[in-house]
Amino acid sequence: MLDPDAMSYSEKRKPAKHFSSRAEYLEHELTIKKFRRWRIHLPYRDYGIEIEDWVPALAATIGKVVMVTAMVAAFAAQYGLSPEFIAENVRFELLIAGVLFVVLFSAILNPTANLAGTHGPMIPLIPLIAAAGGHPLALGIMVGVFGLLLSISKGGSKLVNLTGEGVRGGLLIYLGAVGLIGQIAKLKGWSTGTGIAGMAFVVIFVTIVIYAYLARIQKRWLAIPLCSAVAGVVAYAMGASFEFVTAPGLPNMSPFYWWGENTGWQMGWPNLNHFIAVTPFAILAVAMWSPDFLGHRVFQELNYPSKAKGVLMNVDDTMAICSVRQIVGAGLGGGNLASSWGTYMIPAAIAKRPIPGGALLTGILCVVAGILGFPMDLAMWEPVLRIALIVGVFLPLLEAGMQMVKDSKNSQSAGICIFSCALVNPVFGWALTMLLDNLGFIGDKERGEKLSMQDKLIIPLIAVIVCIGSLAAVGQLPGIPALI
Repeated sequence: MLDPDAMSYSEKRKPAKHFSSRAEYLEHELTIKKFRRWRIHLPYRDYGIEIEDWVPALAATIGKVVMVTAMVAAFAAQYGLSPEFIAENVRFELLIAGVLFVVLFSAILNPTANLAGTHGPMIPLIPLIAAAGGHPLALGIMVGVFGLLLSISKGGSKLVNLTGEGVRGGLLIYLGAVGLIGQIAKLKGWSTGTGIAGMAFVVIFVTIVIYAYLARIQKRWLAIPLCSAVAGVVAYAMGASFEFVTAPGLPNMSPFYWWGENTGWQMGWPNLNHFIAVTPFAILAVAMWSPDFLGHRVFQELNYPSKAKGVLMNVDDTMAICSVRQIVGAGLGGGNLASSWGTYMIPAAIAKRPIPGGALLTGILCVVAGILGFPMDLAMWEPVLRIALIVGVFLPLLEAGMQMVKDSKNSQSAGICIFSCALVNPVFGWALTMLLDNLGFIGDKERGEKLSMQDKLIIPLIAVIVCIGSLAAVGQLPGIPALI
């Protein structure tokens, strides 16, 4: 009799018709895979590609266009760059992400590493980075270097393991609730600006009904494409204007163009002062990674069967890929700051799909969108992008956090975490509450007693010091002037 552990994926695989339900088939697919780190993986030999993989691929492509556009536009506003620069740099970033990293790393070399997406929480800090004399290339390199150090030391996975369930739940609830409220407010503002104030209400009302029905029939993985499409149709039917304006084409591929004195960023290459100016921001960016990565892995743990250990996201490898992607992408001329790709991982986990199949499709869609150009217009249209972010990221975050708060001990830790996040930001709330929770001041006191002194005090205290120090340096602590 063959040893199951020695059998390959293709030998263990069974057609969907052998199972009583689609969910049972998808869960079986998750349990028979055991990806190998830093080895060649090929479609249909080591993993399959299912119709469900198109959902996270579409969601990730929409999210990528939206987030990279927001980040590059924030840089462009500070450095006086044109809208044409924004469009071309976003195109360039789609090609960098699609060809060099999504397909090469997450679909082929290391399918337990999540895709390298965009570090959204850093967007509000870009004006401060520019005011401090920062240079986008220097920032990208420093983020990559600090991220590699954290990955090599396996600090990312250590911090994830030291975060209790109550703290995890509170962090997810806060991120989900704040993001949800923010997206609804932006959609209402856009609706009012069009002169059709009631349009936002109708779009959101229809979205709620569709999402509730999908949850009832256990098809939430369809929420992003279906709700986004319906939102776009409803908005257009109510009189919202839309047109395709971006023509097909390719961006300039030369880093010497992007980092020229009079071309691209029009800043030239960075010097030592630029690297010094961005160091606190780079430390803060990497400090923010752990809670972000934690939330994405939690989604897999909540939606995958307990036996699917071989396909869970490896936090340290994801950090390594994000770091390399950051250095290479910035060096080539891109304006993205990398982090774990939430608009991919969250819908992929809900759809019960492992990373590589959807990653391959995401890479293809990013390249196609970058070359054609006009799909970027649709992805960035307000009703489409806001609803995609609501049903694909923030509402699932909120639901997952509420699932994790199962008793009074966890609810206490979750409440303090939400309180601390609201005081400053999620990275502050996560670090402080992790320390209090591990010391046994809040939450499950018995859990704290079982931890070693290093896990209980030393590592969480270092995390708090690094986070608070970075926030203080860049002026992100309320009422305290920036130290730099």
